[in-house]
Amino acid sequence: MFHRFHRTLLLASAAIVTSPAFAEENNANTEEIAHQIVVTGQVLYNDQVNAVKTPTPILNVPQSLSITTQEQIVERGFDSVADIVLYTPGVTQSQGEGHRDSVVFRGVRSTADFFVDGVRDDVQYYRSFYNLEQVEILRGPNALLFGRGGTGGVLNRVTKKGVIGEQFVGYLGSLDTFGAFSGQVDVNLETSDNSALRVNAAFEGLNNHRAFYDGERIGINPTFRAQLGPDTIVDLSYEYINNERFVDRGIPSGDDGLPAEALADVVFTDPANAFTTFDAHVVRGSLQHNFSDNFKANVTASYGDYDKLYSNLYPAAYDEATNVVTLDGYVDTTQRKNFVLAANLVGEFNTGSLHHTLLIGGEYIDTANNNDRFNTFFDTSLDDQESFLASDPLNLNNFTGVNAAGDPTSFAFSDLNDDTEADVTVYSIYLQNEIEVTDWLNVVVGGRFDSFDITVDNIETFIDTGLREVLSRTDSDFSPRAGVILKPQENISIYGSYSESFLPRSGEQFADINPPDDALDPNTFTNLELGLKWDFSNALSFTAAIFEIEQSSPQVSDSDPDTLDVIDSKIRGLEAQIQGRVTENWQISAGYSYLDGNQVNRDGSEGNRLRELPEHTFSLWNKFQLTDKLGLGAGLTYQDESFADNGNGTTLPDFLRIDAAAFYDVNENLRLQVNVENLFDADYYPSAHTANNITVGAPLNARFTVRGRF
Repeated sequence: MFHRFHRTLLLASAAIVTSPAFAEENNANTEEIAHQIVVTGQVLYNDQVNAVKTPTPILNVPQSLSITTQEQIVERGFDSVADIVLYTPGVTQSQGEGHRDSVVFRGVRSTADFFVDGVRDDVQYYRSFYNLEQVEILRGPNALLFGRGGTGGVLNRVTKKGVIGEQFVGYLGSLDTFGAFSGQVDVNLETSDNSALRVNAAFEGLNNHRAFYDGERIGINPTFRAQLGPDTIVDLSYEYINNERFVDRGIPSGDDGLPAEALADVVFTDPANAFTTFDAHVVRGSLQHNFSDNFKANVTASYGDYDKLYSNLYPAAYDEATNVVTLDGYVDTTQRKNFVLAANLVGEFNTGSLHHTLLIGGEYIDTANNNDRFNTFFDTSLDDQESFLASDPLNLNNFTGVNAAGDPTSFAFSDLNDDTEADVTVYSIYLQNEIEVTDWLNVVVGGRFDSFDITVDNIETFIDTGLREVLSRTDSDFSPRAGVILKPQENISIYGSYSESFLPRSGEQFADINPPDDALDPNTFTNLELGLKWDFSNALSFTAAIFEIEQSSPQVSDSDPDTLDVIDSKIRGLEAQIQGRVTENWQISAGYSYLDGNQVNRDGSEGNRLRELPEHTFSLWNKFQLTDKLGLGAGLTYQDESFADNGNGTTLPDFLRIDAAAFYDVNENLRLQVNVENLFDADYYPSAHTANNITVGAPLNARFTVRGRF
């Protein structure tokens, strides 16, 4: 199978020039309404702070990547990470248990591979877009730039900065047919000839198609920019985030292994005890200095204080014959303090005929994480689970109800499941050299060394036994990266790349490293990728890539606990996307991905297909400018069937969703907009967390928006 795939790699490389693909589109909205950043499609670049850390032309990045600008976010009606993912090839959404962003990057599910201005943002919550210039999604393992994790890819949000020499006020207001609404302001004030204060703020009232759902989200982000001289810029920012919302973990599957469609309107929880609250204070600062035209440095510091509560009940099993659902539940709290200090030096120089772009960097991370979880305890079952008739509404509210046997029941979150305090310290250094050998040949080579130290104090053990259990582990890992870029002409690049990453056994959220996890080496991931990027013109570009990701996971041997087996899993795929302006009045963005991946058994044979890995996905968005004032948008997204569980017993059916939009410019500073989602009211189930936690897609709905600037 491995060799067949590599033969496919070689054959596809010959045909790849006929495949549609992606590079960043020119921002085709030339009106001055939103005054958002214009990304030209040549450089992944925002004030020297971005996912690739160097101002590198997209054509010369040997890796699949996508950019969604703030203008595109607003025009297409995106208000969540899941919305962007639905229109990004090679990436799919996971449910996230109704309280967090969860993305499946090339078949690898992650709740922590998120970054803000290149700084790790690994706490579990729903991220807002109110203060962003753009969202960058890079795919494939690459620890050189991101450190641990990033096993299938990363998502980086680039925030708005103060604009020196300008004063403006931007605003946006929206209301949808579910009753959700949003208000945003973007104020930039010139505080001197060399400084500016910018304040972005948003308030959202949340609602959707599911019963009991409500909530609100607040974000405020003042940022100050000062140019201390011709070569030095300082950015300081503070962000406050408050998020409260109802938690809905969807519906169970039926006996046929498909979502129980007859229960699509039922919410399987106690409405009074299904909620999440998230509160964060984040301070960021960065210093950028040009030593010369060829040598630049930036230093970034970030401190975040996060407090999260998550309470939920959810379906754990369902008997279709008796129409009885079994509920389980817990309440979970997380307090985390993150401090990140990172520095990069970028230099350009020549050695003989070779031109070098050298990146030298280091990172220090200090994390304190406190986590506890209390399971439900029902007075009738004397356990954490109880059975109820699957009725609408469920006979359970405010801790009390009637179980499936007809007996009154009540529960409490009183059964301590775990209580841990973790301290994580990470030291990293990395080096990368982008070498222009000739006009038609570039080489990228580098590596990163990480020392990851974690100590976990198991408070639960102390409560139960009076004895302290403190576990610790240090993992040191070197992650290489290499790439070759061939440029047969200036607007075309053909690349091959190899990269690695790793994930310690403490996982993404550091809750514990209880035995035997404290004895196991990290999971390692490798990515082999071959791709093509082609800019047809200044307005239309595409890229395509074929890849293989291999995960190596040390496991305790079944036959001998003193030895380890290394179990490998493989994910193979193809991604392609075209984006840009076809004509003066027609813009297009289309993406396709093919993904194939299987778990590998201990005997080396291929086992079940990886969950949440649709074989085919396709998306298309068109924008038509009919007149100087009127524009229309039309899009579709298709996702092939996939499995909701590792056992491959439950299937998420394939679906096709059609979306549309219309824009009308009242004048150069005011736009009216309507976005219609699921135009033909299709029934669909876009994501899951388990076989019995399946998300119900929203029916036909519309959002009305007014936005402008003065």
